[in-house]
Amino acid sequence: MNRPEKSKLYYPKMPAAWWLRKRSYFLFMIRELSSVFIALFLVVYLTQLYQLSGGSETYVAFARRLASPGWIIFHIAALLFAIYHSITWFQSTAVVMPIKVGEREVPRNVVTAVNVVVWIVLSLIIWLLFVALRG
Repeated sequence: MNRPEKSKLYYPKMPAAWWLRKRSYFLFMIRELSSVFIALFLVVYLTQLYQLSGGSETYVAFARRLASPGWIIFHIAALLFAIYHSITWFQSTAVVMPIKVGEREVPRNVVTAVNVVVWIVLSLIIWLLFVALRG
């Protein structure tokens, strides 16, 4: 039986910590890691919504479990990752969709700052509506 010849392509050996060499690589990997935390948060959130269908007793028991220190730390980490992910998204938006005023292009950091300010204002409006409707 004839074996096929091994490929003659060059495959460089990459160390496991290649992404720690440059700051931009590190920040990229952290951004990618953030999506894992956000996905896990969404699973917990969907589970919480499902627990609502089981009645108040099952929901309260689930909510008590989420009040443990481990879950609180997880939710804080997920929030920080979500904020980082959102800011990097706004930064990439400024690169992908440059805004022109007349012949001049608006600087990327200005576009990012405007997006972040609008995000904060909308978040405050939603929070104020929640507080007003709750109380």
